Amino acid sequence: QVQLVESGGGLVQAGGSLRLSCAASGRTFSNYVMGWFRQASGKEREFVAAITRSGGSTYYTDSVKGRFTISRDNARNTGYLQMSNLKPEDTAVYYCAAGHSYAYIPSHYDYWGQGTQVTVSS
Repeated sequence: QVQLVESGGGLVQAGGSLRLSCAASGRTFSNYVMGWFRQASGKEREFVAAITRSGGSTYYTDSVKGRFTISRDNARNTGYLQMSNLKPEDTAVYYCAAGHSYAYIPSHYDYWGQGTQVTVSS
């Protein structure tokens, strides 16, 4: 089992920045691919970004490329999502997830955090 806890969400104006953190405990964090997903009110959960076990490869959905950066610190068992130039359409609950292989489909991830709300005002 891996327990994931997100933090760092909040209210920010358009154009602002936030950094989300995902603290992992339980099994060895570095054994898992980490992903970030988001779910806006009334919409399905969607892929945002993912990073491989070593951090050597990263993946992003097109709408966040150039604005968001995913990273991880395996020594601290923590993953991050740096979000810049935020837009109102980025408003959602953001979830981190851990799985055995990279995927943009939520069902491919085995462990999930409880989510953190990000609200971007115009």
